[in-house]
Amino acid sequence: MQIERFDIDGPLLLTPPRFGDDRGWFCEHWNARRLADEAGLDVRFVQDNLSFTARPGTLRGLHYQAPPMAQGKLVSVVTGAVTDIIVDIREGSATYGQHLAVELSRETGVQLWVPPGFLHGFVTRTPDVHMLYKVTEYYSAEHDGSIAWDDPDLGIDWGVQDPVLSGKDAQAPRLAEHQARNGRIFPQGWEQT
Repeated sequence: MQIERFDIDGPLLLTPPRFGDDRGWFCEHWNARRLADEAGLDVRFVQDNLSFTARPGTLRGLHYQAPPMAQGKLVSVVTGAVTDIIVDIREGSATYGQHLAVELSRETGVQLWVPPGFLHGFVTRTPDVHMLYKVTEYYSAEHDGSIAWDDPDLGIDWGVQDPVLSGKDAQAPRLAEHQARNGRIFPQGWEQT
């Protein structure tokens, strides 16, 4: 497995090998022992989520699930292509507020490990996108939230001017507004809660 690390501590880009012939290819999409041995990532996934997005230029995000139900996510594209964005919002992190943009597609098979403590979103580049998320915590509506995709303080270039948005994402507050009302989403020491 090819593993790429970033300047932001925690996220990983994983490329499992594909074994192909004239019929197509085979890939071991996820293997707990391999992930622990090769990437140093010892996680327990409890739920798989599959999303379908019909139109290119559809933006989903920026989403989080707050402690004590914070989720780590292993994200990949089954069909189509996206630009996947994550933002570090771990209070006290040296890279707080910084983001990463990664291209994920069926063609490359690249997977992105998104640790707890990050906002996550993506914009579709092709029609008929299927995204697969392996998550480390069960979904909790009470802990689910969104931050404005176009928050100028985050400085994200999504590569689209007028994305297709859900009502929830269109009305999401800026990060500073959210934190002024509710406090930090991932305050220092949240991992121990």
